[in-house]
Amino acid sequence: MSELVPGGNLPLPGGSVTVRVPGPFDVSALITDDSGKVRGDADFVFYNQPSAPGARLHGETLTVDPPRLRSGATRVTVVVSPADPGTPLGRLPAPTLHVTAADGRAVARFAPQGPRQETVLLLAEIYRRGDGWKLRTLGQGYADGLAGLARDFGVDVIEDATPSPAPQPPPAARPLSSARPTPTAGPTPTARSASTARSASTAWSTIHTPSAVAAPPVPSSDPDGFLGLVNSARADAGSPPVTLDARLASAARAHAAAMAAAGRLGVEGRDGVSVYQRVTAAGYTYLTIGEHLVSGPRTPAEFVAYCLRTDRPRRTLHDPAFTHAGLGHVTGGRSGDTYWTALWAAPLMPGDLSRTAAEVVDLTNLERARAGLLPLAVDSALTTAAQTYSADMAARAFYSHTSPEGSRPWDRAAAAGSRMRAIGENIACGQRSPAEVVEGWMNSPGHRANILKRDFTHIGIGFAGGGPAGTYWTQLFGA
Repeated sequence: MSELVPGGNLPLPGGSVTVRVPGPFDVSALITDDSGKVRGDADFVFYNQPSAPGARLHGETLTVDPPRLRSGATRVTVVVSPADPGTPLGRLPAPTLHVTAADGRAVARFAPQGPRQETVLLLAEIYRRGDGWKLRTLGQGYADGLAGLARDFGVDVIEDATPSPAPQPPPAARPLSSARPTPTAGPTPTARSASTARSASTAWSTIHTPSAVAAPPVPSSDPDGFLGLVNSARADAGSPPVTLDARLASAARAHAAAMAAAGRLGVEGRDGVSVYQRVTAAGYTYLTIGEHLVSGPRTPAEFVAYCLRTDRPRRTLHDPAFTHAGLGHVTGGRSGDTYWTALWAAPLMPGDLSRTAAEVVDLTNLERARAGLLPLAVDSALTTAAQTYSADMAARAFYSHTSPEGSRPWDRAAAAGSRMRAIGENIACGQRSPAEVVEGWMNSPGHRANILKRDFTHIGIGFAGGGPAGTYWTQLFGA
């Protein structure tokens, strides 16, 4: 393993590499070409958007598979910021970067000098040189935070700007929060920010469709005693038992086989299909979902023991929101290891939709009340537009304020019949609950600005499961 200093360079082995920054930090990544600028929303990987072609963020670990990066990408810049927004990095332990090869071999370690007033730090970049890829350590900080990062990389949030009636070119990448002002407004300031909020929230208020409801649970056999082990651990934590579901088990086996064939762990297989897409393809429509992806254990008992050893996997196994589970394991790959996939989910039932939507709206209005603002009323046209867009993002596996056809939030609201004169939108993916969503949005400057915009009077919420990220959320505001 190489100990690197700022400005150090190191050739990387072929295949994927993992980059880990343990501690109280949020890790994010920017995917750019030789110009050093992002090309679109999908080039920004962070808690609110944890995956892009060739890059996947899971907790404190970023996995980069250079050959699978989007066309034209030549650089992945690794960024850290405090997990607690507003905390200077100087108040935290100095972040340390650990780089590991696909076979588990430690490649490099980088511990830069501790920052002082900076709130964002560029740790390193993975960049293409000829036919290979190299690692360059940086240690560059931004005292002006994520806004400075946005300026240098072309990540842009426009919170309030007068729209032009002329056709617009493809937009620059934006952290996923945007707003359209009242057309009669005069010149307004433009704010830029590239926030790494854990954001989003769920659901509907007035729309139900038969396809949005899961079929009754399908029993699954348990020859290995997995269910007994899991429910014993859940009982110890005070959580209700789960039942096995054959659809989840089928999706879990398919994903374990995909990981074994690729010889590596990942939410997305070498075939480009995510574990969440396998679940929906098996016929299970979920309200919330979690997963364990592990290699090495030889028996279900060893697998469950492994999941209980560390905090995040243990929280997933104990989560009282889950009602169903499925397990799959396949031995294979170059190492001969056993690859495991455990899936945890709760089905999407008709009553869940209105309850979840009401909770999202209540939490949003609570934040507005704390700021001395009037509550937002649920609007059916905004709800229709929000729900349709969440379902579209999940079905077509994209994530942006701009649809593949070029429609923007105000276009979609108008198409749904809205006559609002001002429209704003927050989107996010991968989150599980209304509380997690609203907290995350409030920790992000752009999302927070929409929630606390005085002029907004109405709201609509959309949610869909599936796609590469697992869940897709839309919050549409109007005035």
